[in-house]
Amino acid sequence: MSRRLSLALLLFAGACTLQRTTPGTSAVSASRTGPAMSGPSDVDEHMAHMSAADLAAPLASSAGAPQQNPALPASNGGAAERVRTSPRHAEWVKIAYEPGSADSLMAWVVYPFSKTASQKAPVVVVVHEIFGLSTLVRAVADQAAADGFIAIAPDFLSRVRGGPSSVELPADTARRLIAGVSTTERNRIISASANYGMMLPSAQQKYAVIGYCWGGTTVWAHAVNGGVKGYAGGVAFYGAPYTKAGTPATATTAAVPASVDADSLAKITQPVMLLNGSKDARIAALMPALDSTMKALGKRYTGVNYDGAIHGFLRAQNDQRQTASDSAAAIARAEAEANMAATRDGWPRTIAFLRTQMGVK
Repeated sequence: MSRRLSLALLLFAGACTLQRTTPGTSAVSASRTGPAMSGPSDVDEHMAHMSAADLAAPLASSAGAPQQNPALPASNGGAAERVRTSPRHAEWVKIAYEPGSADSLMAWVVYPFSKTASQKAPVVVVVHEIFGLSTLVRAVADQAAADGFIAIAPDFLSRVRGGPSSVELPADTARRLIAGVSTTERNRIISASANYGMMLPSAQQKYAVIGYCWGGTTVWAHAVNGGVKGYAGGVAFYGAPYTKAGTPATATTAAVPASVDADSLAKITQPVMLLNGSKDARIAALMPALDSTMKALGKRYTGVNYDGAIHGFLRAQNDQRQTASDSAAAIARAEAEANMAATRDGWPRTIAFLRTQMGVK
């Protein structure tokens, strides 16, 4: 195995999270404003759940990357070029955690084009992966703006890294720091970002949340929390909701597997959509129970599990991936095709969802 591939495996080994609650306890407290929304610990359990082929990182630059589709978010390989050449206005801003607070967080804001000076756009908060606020996530925000939204991508690591900064952290550093960001703080950051956006002169007073991996789980947490006035729903890319831990087997009883936490899901008031790749079997295994639970609770929910796509399909798309053998290369090509198919279906679904929920024609 090459040194580059070995490093990629280490970086991706904990690429997503499951939030767990103890049996018989709710993931949230009765108050939506208190220090709720966590399981037995505010630190999520980072789990290795993909095969070695899935874990191999796509190229980090645009060199050798396939031609990007301007109607879709850029892949990891094309993200830097997309951000560099975007015709849309974008800027770094510092946002107060709360009104009057001296503490601030950094965020990347991208504005859509307006047909008229009076046209106002709703807000989309883009929640980054476990790898922090990367160029890839900034490129996703650019695409959301291209599709008509004011896109805000906050750096959820602003506090734990020592203060707001526009410097992109190395992925392994971001992974170490992100364990210090509690669910309560995530909701605080989303609400602060949404309020910043909704108070802009060019904004409507509506917002939705989309997120990836760790950010997908954060989308579920915000849906459970309920957000602030104007919240209209969320799209979670390969991120799971809260789960209740299973129970171990004994000499006379069988083990009980972990399950979705119906108590937390019952608190959701706005629609949620989950887009997953079937090769992320950990989340895929939860989806049938999640679907039935949300239906039983009368919640508005859509779940799509894309056949053959990996965890992180929107990041990977059809970027070239280093392989060690011809057989691995064949697997990589098949995955790239599945990842692109998932992206081609998943992003238009996301935009349609956002437009419906926020009344965009």
